[in-house]
Amino acid sequence: MSEITPDLVRHLGVLARIDLSDEEVQRLTGQLDAIVDNIAKVSEVATPDVPATSHPIPLHNVFRPDVVGRMLSREEVLQNAPDAADGRFRVTAILGEEQ
Repeated sequence: MSEITPDLVRHLGVLARIDLSDEEVQRLTGQLDAIVDNIAKVSEVATPDVPATSHPIPLHNVFRPDVVGRMLSREEVLQNAPDAADGRFRVTAILGEEQ
């Protein structure tokens, strides 16, 4: 049996700034009690000779070489722009006065 009591659930509610009704306190007491009991069962099964893992199979990152490729010219970049000026994208201002 775990040590989850209605008073502890009320205290956790105060810490989390959650106003819990008596109905919610009773329901959460049972749910948290079940969670703590299940964690205790898992702890009983774990043995020192079994290493802790986060994934069942080893993971590794796959990186490609960082090679410089063909770069677009300024004209190619701006050819489909809805509006361009002075070799840059022209956009509507989002701060300050409306245009």
